[in-house]
This record gives sequence, C-alpha cells and structure tokens, in this order.
Amino acid sequence: MEASVASPRHANERIAAALRSAGVELDGPAPHDVRVRDPRFFHRVTSRGSLGFGESYVDGDWECDRIDELVFRLIRAGVHRSYEGVHDLSRRAAALLTNPGRTRAFVVGERHYDLGNDLFERMLGRRMVYSCGYWKDAEDLDAAQDAKLDLVCRKLGLKPGMRLLDVGCGWGGLACFAAERYGVSALGITVSREQQEWARRAAGSLPVTIELLDYRSLDAGTFDAVASIGMFEHVGRKNYATFLDVVRRHLADGGLFLLHTIGGNESSFTTDPWIERYIFPNSLIPSLAQVASAAEGRFVVEDVHNFGADYERTLLAWHANVERHRDELEGRYGARFLRMWRYYLLSCAGAFRARYNNLWQIVLSPRGVADGYRAPR
Repeated sequence: MEASVASPRHANERIAAALRSAGVELDGPAPHDVRVRDPRFFHRVTSRGSLGFGESYVDGDWECDRIDELVFRLIRAGVHRSYEGVHDLSRRAAALLTNPGRTRAFVVGERHYDLGNDLFERMLGRRMVYSCGYWKDAEDLDAAQDAKLDLVCRKLGLKPGMRLLDVGCGWGGLACFAAERYGVSALGITVSREQQEWARRAAGSLPVTIELLDYRSLDAGTFDAVASIGMFEHVGRKNYATFLDVVRRHLADGGLFLLHTIGGNESSFTTDPWIERYIFPNSLIPSLAQVASAAEGRFVVEDVHNFGADYERTLLAWHANVERHRDELEGRYGARFLRMWRYYLLSCAGAFRARYNNLWQIVLSPRGVADGYRAPR
C-alpha cells in the first residue's frame, strides 16, 4: 500500500476493513481488538505503515489488551503485507545500515544492551540469557534456558579440557554454563560494556574470559568448538561470509560450530522500521537460504533444528517478568519506555506464534563429520 492521499474517512474505512479481514474490530470487545483513543492513528498507519502502527501505540493513540494475539491475527491474515510499501524510503535507507562495519558494530551494544543491567536482570532470569529458551521438557523460564544451554553443549560435543569460543556472548550465560557443567575453558566476546562487566563478575573463578571486541578483531588462536547465540541478526547480510570466515579461521578442523539465530521464511534486505528505530539498530533477520549461501564453500551443514514456536513462550515469560517489576522499573525508565518495551515483547511473541519468525540452531563442521553427525534433541 502506497502512502495514502485519500480522504481521512476513506483511510479510516480501509484500515477498518483490513483489521476486519483478520478478525479484529475497531473499538470491539475482544482482547485483541484495537480501541482508538486518538484519530491521528489512522493517518499514522496509512502514511508510515508498521512504523506508524508501533509509534502510535507508544504515544497512546490506541489500546489493545492482547497485542500478541492482535499481531498474530494480522500476520496470519497477511495484513502486514499491505503496508510493506509504506515509508519505502526509510526502509531503503535502513537497508544501507544493516551491514555494519567495525565502527558501527558497537551501536547496538550502546543503544540496546547497555540500557541497564537492572532492566535485564528483572526480565531475563537468573542466568541473564537473552535468547530463546528450549521448552521441550521445561515448565519455567529458568529451566527452559538451562535446557537450551545444555542442548548447545551437547550438540557441540563439549568435553572437559576443551576450549570454547562464544561469539556474541551476552552476559556470559553459555560460557559460564559450559565451564560449570562441561569442564571447558571459554572465551566470550561482546560489543556491550554492561554485558562484559556483568559477565566478568558472574564468571568469578571459572576459566572464562569475557572481552569487549568486534568479531572481526578477534585474534585468539583456534578453539575446539564455537557457538554464536542470538548475534547473527546483528551481522548484516553483506557480512555473513566474513562472519563465517572468522569462525572458520578460529575453529579446529575437527570442531563444530553452532549458530543460533532468529530466521525468516523469506530472504529480506531490510528490517521492520519500528524495530530498527527503537529496539535493534542495524539488525536483519536472515533466511535459511541466506545462511546456506554464506556457508557454501566454508562449512558442511550437519543439522538444522527449528524450535521457533518456543520463542513465543520465552517472550511472554520476559513480558510477565517486566510486568511483575513494573513499579520499580518505571521509576528509572519511565512509563513511556515500558509501553514501548511491552509493544516490542508482545508484538514479537505474536510474530513467532504466527510462525512468521523462526528460531534455528544450525550445526556446521569445517569438513563434515566423518561417521555422520547425530543431533541431540
């Protein structure tokens, strides 16, 4: 849908019809219905698409009790595609920024991960793991995150004495878990100072080193195994091959690399403009085709495991944690920030429920596992 020059009444009718096609009513009684509080909502959506939709929610132009269910319905009905052409210039501009060089690699750390450890401590759970949990046999968030970390270690075949590299280590959850449970030594690298400081304290006397470092500046020899969890979304499509070259250079010939990343069903060159502006600058969700193309000639793909449906449950658990600590968080971050954060977590939950987004764990080897790879589940 191109930016509208139609009358306000016609624009309102078009939006109402689009919502109705997804089973959503304007000012209806259902939890997923949109209750308009300011009529500027209609112009902002028709002129700015998903950017205007998100911004108008944060500004209080509309309310919805179940944003996750609303987004799920809009995506399932294909309503989001009607607005992909809106604000196209900003999307093309964003495409130029989704291939961050070294000077831009630290932007996401400064603007997102450095928001404050107190926010993430209240949201993420005891290990501060900011990626999808594995809920196969888990009943709560902490158990799901432990299960995910253990799954990573088992897929990599970690054993005592091995050396593990974690590219984009966050708050050190995997590095510390692998050192505790599997007896390895680990190097984690991050572009966030807050993450580095927290992870160093958490590691204590464990054989874990956390460095503030862009992956392209890594010079630390070879490792028996490499993992990257939730970082590939920040690499940028033009840097996929470079990223895998760095991993290959630091991975022993007989080692394994586990890539844990959100993935899209179609190849894209831009990210959602609201997410780009307010949550993850310089981000892009890859398709499986884009990952496979970058891996070609560099790695053998041993296993692909999609448990993207588990991300909905993870995001809802994070949202519940934030709501539980709302009063104390509002004192530091303000009500507007928490409203933005609510929209972020719940809209993403809806996208995963609709299977618009996936979560892949991809295991790669430099030359192929000689007797075949048996993937743990």
